[in-house]
Amino acid sequence: MTTALTQGLERVPDQLGYLVICDGAVLASAGDLENDERTATVLAGLVATACGLRLPRGHQPPFRRLSVVFGDHSLLVTASAQKLFVVKRQNRTQEPATA
Repeated sequence: MTTALTQGLERVPDQLGYLVICDGAVLASAGDLENDERTATVLAGLVATACGLRLPRGHQPPFRRLSVVFGDHSLLVTASAQKLFVVKRQNRTQEPATA
């Protein structure tokens, strides 16, 4: 079921699943990440650690997007409006260039 919270996530090319996290709780999920509380907890911790890397000149988080790249897929995390939007996306393999 598409809601305003998830409609953009469902249109991401090659997506295998998604999570919407707020204060450590899963608000919405689907696909490979459906009800994946463990991944939500780990990613929320990773984002909290990354937020500890604030630059002295700014009050904003030091990033807006964070990517965790594995061999065949990536977890793409976007922080927005006190929520974390996570998409599991299939990595595209590129053929080596031939001369």
